[in-house]
Amino acid sequence: MSYQVLARKWRPRTFEDMVGQEHVLQALIHALESQRLHHAYLFTGTRGVGKTTIGRLLARCLNCETGVTPNPCGECS
Repeated sequence: MSYQVLARKWRPRTFEDMVGQEHVLQALIHALESQRLHHAYLFTGTRGVGKTTIGRLLARCLNCETGVTPNPCGECS
């Protein structure tokens, strides 16, 4: 069994799993659902607020092989 950092092991895999940052999540989910995405997003804030997690979730949604949706399949690499 390989060691995995606790923060990476329990990192949310979907927008529904995210706790907090509801206004950010609503804006991103709405943009993904309506297919009206900006050319860049800037996530700022102090450490521990979820910048990397939201960025990774957004990247998974945009790069999913099934298409751009707010719910990535989780099967594609």
